[in-house]
Amino acid sequence: MIERILERFLFGSRWLLAPFYVGLVIALALLLMKAMQELFHFVTHAFSARESDVILGVLTLVDLTLTGSLIVIVIFSGYENFVSKIDAADHKDWPEWMGKIDFTGLKLKLLSSIVAISAIQVLKAFMNVENVSDRNLTWLVIIHLVFVGSGVVLALTDRIAEGGHKAAKPPAARGH
Repeated sequence: MIERILERFLFGSRWLLAPFYVGLVIALALLLMKAMQELFHFVTHAFSARESDVILGVLTLVDLTLTGSLIVIVIFSGYENFVSKIDAADHKDWPEWMGKIDFTGLKLKLLSSIVAISAIQVLKAFMNVENVSDRNLTWLVIIHLVFVGSGVVLALTDRIAEGGHKAAKPPAARGH
């Protein structure tokens, strides 16, 4: 009986994560405000801007969009993986991937998004290389390479772990 009560308590504690996801929704709204501010600045200065400034403006908007997408991935996948399933039947435009991403897929999507955001930061620095110190540019490239390397290592370890599970299945289960 004590074990059952403890297990119910521990299982119910997953709801403590829900406020974190609400906080991420608020962060997404703040990011939207920043994106609208950047868009306004971009549009009002587009005709007088140099080509490189226009490209930097577009890259900033892409960066903010990827960051927003990353937040959405964390909100929905994290909520569904750790708190509760969302009933998709009531939502006609429910994206196909939602509800199908396991923790491994979530890690890979997160790291892929971080690598893309990092790549945009490096590209922005290269587009504005005359205003970026060699030290800062070097660190941006090093950090980006660390993210890329981490992604490759994470993908390889997940593939190796997945291969171990496939090897444990009988040949008939693998379609032979």
